[in-house]
Amino acid sequence: MGTQKKTRKFVQTKKVIGLRDARLKKNQEKAEAQQKAREKKGDEVVREIAPQPTHMFFSYNTALQAPYPILVDTNFLSHTIRAKLPLLESLMDCLSSSVRVMITQCVLAELEKLGTKYRLASQIARDERWERLRCDHKGVYADDCLVDRVTKSRIYLVATNDRELKRRIRKIPGVPIISVARGHYNVERLPDAPER
Repeated sequence: MGTQKKTRKFVQTKKVIGLRDARLKKNQEKAEAQQKAREKKGDEVVREIAPQPTHMFFSYNTALQAPYPILVDTNFLSHTIRAKLPLLESLMDCLSSSVRVMITQCVLAELEKLGTKYRLASQIARDERWERLRCDHKGVYADDCLVDRVTKSRIYLVATNDRELKRRIRKIPGVPIISVARGHYNVERLPDAPER
């Protein structure tokens, strides 16, 4: 004959009211005080400033006209190569207009720093069809260069897939962003762009 298994009996504990329970007197007094404070604030006039619509940037940026000047970033070139898109033709199809592709010296220097992995992107960037822009600042960080150039004169569209750079450029009103997604180019904040 086997032995019977003994199960442990756990002691039942009494339920304790938590310190933040609404049934306690001190918590009821706090709730009443907060309610009175809200009522006092409700008497004040709330003024709100309407946010500027960023999707209608042509009302801010009348200098943006065809042929569109496009500043190209390093990762935009690499994503274009990965998606096997021709740069100029795809940009013209996306914007339904003629474009001027511009590459800064910082972007070229960054592509050279990245080495052999980005050799094809570096060759595309050195193409004679694109305009080269001189940089007068110290250092070769391309993101700072592009943001600085766009804030000084808002006549550019910025082509990038970099999340951090997109976040920085979105803070500047009137500057559209082009990115590569799902095998074609997308334009952010361009109301006249054709839908695909």
